[in-house]
Amino acid sequence: MFAFAVWVMPPLYDLFCEVTGLNGKTGGQYEAVEVKVDTSRTVTVQFVVTKNESMPWEFKPKVGSIKVHPGEEVEMSYMARNLTGTGMVAQAIPSVVPFKAAQYFHKTECFCFNQQPLQGGDSADLPLRFIVDQDVPKQVHTITLSYTLFDVTEQKRDLLAGLAGAAAGP
Repeated sequence: MFAFAVWVMPPLYDLFCEVTGLNGKTGGQYEAVEVKVDTSRTVTVQFVVTKNESMPWEFKPKVGSIKVHPGEEVEMSYMARNLTGTGMVAQAIPSVVPFKAAQYFHKTECFCFNQQPLQGGDSADLPLRFIVDQDVPKQVHTITLSYTLFDVTEQKRDLLAGLAGAAAGP
């Protein structure tokens, strides 16, 4: 039962959310195309984080919100710090609300595309680049991007071992 809940359910849930648009899931990495920036309006993007209750890391956005013009590429970052004395691997799962805005929020670079290994006591800046599509409905004035951080150390011991080997050097 535990194995089913840990390894089978998350991929099925992700697939369900991607197909239905439920939970504000974004459609993965966005390929940039030539667009015009709509300077006639702004959209406020809010950044919210939560941690799974068993995640002993500090995790927060560098800013709480920013105003963007639709079509403009924006770069910002999050800070993560492993508060334990041992190495861990984290995975961030995004969600966007309002749900109707999720299809207009495109991440071009995101720490959520990969697991994040950190040795005990280490910290990292986690980059995020995104575009709020110029076709976002005019009634959308605020988009909230939320990340939940999960501990995936047990599933990614090899990634953590590689990080420890690189830190030791030749």
